[in-house]
Amino acid sequence: MTRSPHLLIVDDDRELRQLLTGFSIRHGFRVDAVADGKGMAKWLETGRFDLVVLDVMLPGEDGLALCRSLRAASNLPVIMLTALADETDRIVGLEMGADDYVVKPFNPRELLARIKAVLRRSGSVPASRQDHGATLVFDGWRLDLPRRQLYSPEGVLMPLTGGEFDLLAAFAQHPQRVLNRDQLLDLTRGRSASAYDRSVDVQLSRLRRKIESDPADPMLIKTVRGGGYLFTPRVERER
Repeated sequence: MTRSPHLLIVDDDRELRQLLTGFSIRHGFRVDAVADGKGMAKWLETGRFDLVVLDVMLPGEDGLALCRSLRAASNLPVIMLTALADETDRIVGLEMGADDYVVKPFNPRELLARIKAVLRRSGSVPASRQDHGATLVFDGWRLDLPRRQLYSPEGVLMPLTGGEFDLLAAFAQHPQRVLNRDQLLDLTRGRSASAYDRSVDVQLSRLRRKIESDPADPMLIKTVRGGGYLFTPRVERER
């Protein structure tokens, strides 16, 4: 029997916690909810979760700092909740390692859609568009699509967030082809993002730091001025 995804909601607004908890349970999720970072740490020590919904404005340690600490220790998917509509603040959240963000006030159905999309990208929910039988090999790297894992040429497992993995998979499945930001959003997020979403740029920067010998002069993922990005290596498929 398939295990229902387990969510941890971290928000100091009691009414919002209750609303999101009830709504998520009605849609098939298991949910625990806490008010601050201390509660979050306790639950993460004892429970197995598939995704954290994390508010930015929290008493004590704020959500951005908590996201940074969480990302340093694991690849557990994170969706940030923020009342800050400024794009810069959302980009900071992505830089800290968040997989997505939702701006308050929001419709719970929007958050539900984002949760499902992030879980699909992380592998907790099957993604129908993915080639589940393939391992893609390029420049010594091995991208295992079924297990959502990336191995370096030395055979070392390289930790990627869900968004970084999907971005690399999109490039590797469309090698030597210029892809613009809109195409990458279609391939990685199924148009769940706005036309002005900058998450691709943030995740690309993080991805380059992990796979490029010199991120300042990338050779695997090149920027095409006025066009988008080009994945340069030859890609082979293994079964």
